[in-house]
Amino acid sequence: MPNRHASVAPWVRTRLRAAPGAAVALFVLVLVTSFLAAVFPRGVDAYEDRGLRGAIADAGVLTSTVAVTTPVFMAADSEPGSSDRMLHHTRLRDQYEDIVGGLPAPLRADLAEAAYGARTAKPQEATDSWLPRPDGLAPQFTLATQADVGKHARVVDGRLPTTAGKVTSRTRQAEAAVTARTAKSLKLKVGSVVHFPGFGDGQRAVRISGIVEPLRPDGSYWAYESELRTPTLASNGDPLEPLSYWLAGLLLAPDAGPFLLGFEYAAEAYWRLPPAVGSLTAHDPPALKKHLASLEKGPLFTELSERTGSRFLTVSSGLGAVLTSYGELRDAVTPVVAVAAFGIGTVAAIVLLMAGRLAAARRHDELRLLRARGGSVRGMAGRLFAETLVVAVPAAALGWLLARLAVSEGRTAFSLLGSAAVAAFACAALPVQASLAHRRLRAHGGRDDVTTARPSARRTVAELTGLVLAVGAVAALLRRGTDEADPLVSAAPVLVSLIAALVLVRLYPLPLRWALRPLVRRRGAIGFLALARAGRAPAAQTLPLLALLTALSMAAFGGSVLAGVADARDRAALFTVGADIRVDGPGAPLPDSLAGQLGKVAGVREVAAVHLDEDLELPDSSFAHLVAVDPRTYARLARETGLGSFTEAELAAPRSGTLPAIASPQVAELLGGREHSFKQAAGYFTARVVGVRETTPALPDGEFLLIDGRQLPHLTDSVLLASGSGIDTAAVRETVDAAGKATIGVRADEYAALADSPLQSGAERLYAAAVAAGAGYAALTVLLSLLQSARERGALVARLRTMGLGKRQARWLLVWESLPQALLAAGGGALVGWSATVLLAPGIDLGRIALAARTGFERFSVVQLRADPWSLLLPALGVVVLATGVSLVQAWWTARRTATTELRAGDSR
Repeated sequence: MPNRHASVAPWVRTRLRAAPGAAVALFVLVLVTSFLAAVFPRGVDAYEDRGLRGAIADAGVLTSTVAVTTPVFMAADSEPGSSDRMLHHTRLRDQYEDIVGGLPAPLRADLAEAAYGARTAKPQEATDSWLPRPDGLAPQFTLATQADVGKHARVVDGRLPTTAGKVTSRTRQAEAAVTARTAKSLKLKVGSVVHFPGFGDGQRAVRISGIVEPLRPDGSYWAYESELRTPTLASNGDPLEPLSYWLAGLLLAPDAGPFLLGFEYAAEAYWRLPPAVGSLTAHDPPALKKHLASLEKGPLFTELSERTGSRFLTVSSGLGAVLTSYGELRDAVTPVVAVAAFGIGTVAAIVLLMAGRLAAARRHDELRLLRARGGSVRGMAGRLFAETLVVAVPAAALGWLLARLAVSEGRTAFSLLGSAAVAAFACAALPVQASLAHRRLRAHGGRDDVTTARPSARRTVAELTGLVLAVGAVAALLRRGTDEADPLVSAAPVLVSLIAALVLVRLYPLPLRWALRPLVRRRGAIGFLALARAGRAPAAQTLPLLALLTALSMAAFGGSVLAGVADARDRAALFTVGADIRVDGPGAPLPDSLAGQLGKVAGVREVAAVHLDEDLELPDSSFAHLVAVDPRTYARLARETGLGSFTEAELAAPRSGTLPAIASPQVAELLGGREHSFKQAAGYFTARVVGVRETTPALPDGEFLLIDGRQLPHLTDSVLLASGSGIDTAAVRETVDAAGKATIGVRADEYAALADSPLQSGAERLYAAAVAAGAGYAALTVLLSLLQSARERGALVARLRTMGLGKRQARWLLVWESLPQALLAAGGGALVGWSATVLLAPGIDLGRIALAARTGFERFSVVQLRADPWSLLLPALGVVVLATGVSLVQAWWTARRTATTELRAGDSR
């Protein structure tokens, strides 16, 4: 007897086995999209964290360290020994532990570089005549009892200082260690005794017990009080008779603090707390600034005063200013990066939606049959959701895991949210679209071609809503710029791209109709069949077209952003150097042979010698720069650099008489069109202004008078400007160093210095990745669209082959059929990208991301967006090439298969 309860194969397993290729494609698509959604916020966190730490590190220890100090006076009316106890090592150590323990997170101290102890409030002048005296002034020493010297230095001679018995303010001699540099400069050795005038009761002496070498000389422990590490030549501050003297440091034993009270002026107890940079994140500055303000003048300051027992406590740090500067740069970079995030996010959503739409179209007949047999919309949607869920969720989880492995830094919550959103969107795309398409039962469906389909009222309302949002976003962007990371402003480029793409999608049938009319009267069938097939494509194909247009326009927009940043830096670097290489003399003329030697260096194309004299007196008694050059080489250099270009004939002077001159605007206004005589070190000459230029390569910024220097009898080379490509800068430096002292400027080095901020470079890399992802989604859209219709197109070619169509004709039919959509997407994407760039350029300032907070580039402070031809054309050309290549591969593969294979009985293709 047959079993009435025969098991039914599970829906999900059956569908996955029936279409494994589609499942794998969905898995890969969700994996890549989840990876991008998870890695983007982690990447932003990573480069912002590195930017904050880099900003603090670049500020230097003097700026970033929190310094807590309190003076200790030798008061006559105080309790005997009370001042001594305030400088005792045990007391200072306990106070240090209390201070460090009381710092709230994230304001934590780097304990490896923190320092505490006591020091003389002012350097003390040594009385020994054997100590070096450069200008006859006695050297001065800062005496400090800094703790843990043995942990931060190694002893190279002698031993660390100790104390014999109890040290008080009346102790007359103590031991000290010095660094190797101090010993060498001050001619100190183990056993040397340095004497100082005491305070009130005689002389004080310090015996050198050992010489040490710092282990980390650039760390805060040594670098904050630099004279303890490295002696310097200080000036007496007299502008009329400046004299120099040595300023150095002596490291006493930690428990010798009371000894410092025996010197003139007060002593100081100090605690220096460098921030623990390694644990800081980009989201800590608000709390850091709040705690710093409280520490300097607030509740934390009151608490510190109570812990140290001092009424004269001072807390100082420049860390707050560093955090403010970093915040301004971050606020300038974030909106520009947000544009990339909105753009790539929109493209990814459209591609996921397109994948669901294509899957629903591919299974249209299956789902219609399921509905005809009594299946409910809810049940159908649930089954589709389940089969998508088992593919999308593991793919999204794997994408998040790969993102976490790729970028170890960053917050987890946002990356998880991104991957979860991708999984939810991928799971909902197919069932929602299938439910909308099959919510009503139909006996048969009419034609759903691109050229005959009419947009629904819902679509029209949605498009009008998007248009209103796009207009509002553009207006807000042009009015406010990108000063704030407002979602509507950041979404302006992608909204403009979407609206333009929707317009082009609506106009798509028109060029097909126009192109089809002349082909009707031609004898060949390939062109007519190709365009007819393109016109009979399902209306669902408009979604891939929309995805393509949006992806290409965003790739073009993003490429233009990167090109604008690179162009701004290149112009700023050129403005700084004036050419590819600049050699300035050290206040004296350069050797005459140096120009010829520099011209022989590999990569140097031409060298222009310039005589530069800053003492050119003008009629109003002000001064400008005289720039005397060879017109032939200098004119070529000015034309290449674009810095005040002119022709050789404009500047070339006759053998005698008045010299034609080119002047800066202010100099030209003072001199007018009259002749003026000048007496300079290079010779006498008379000049008349014949041209005005804003700048010139030898003096990009400043007032100048440019003349033909060949007529001056005592002309010398002050500056050499070299141009070329692939210049061997090492050989340039070697050549210049061999000729004497000179300053070398390299354009490439200046360019690199403008991009050395982790915040800048990280934002650029992320933006470049977004552009690459947009181009990748465009390519993926082409592949999905063509592969979706591959079986149906293969069957068509097989049918036409049975009717006499040749292999070559079949190949061209497939190629020409794919070109209309590819050409429209390529041309439309380039056009939309260009339009969005031109429309939004006035509201987007790339100056901060290009030049950061660099000073001296005021004329480049506003860097507007510009359309980059390569960014517009390369992605568009890539789409056309990819579409053609896939069609050719499909044609070759189809030609290898037999018509019997393609035309199986009962096949619905």
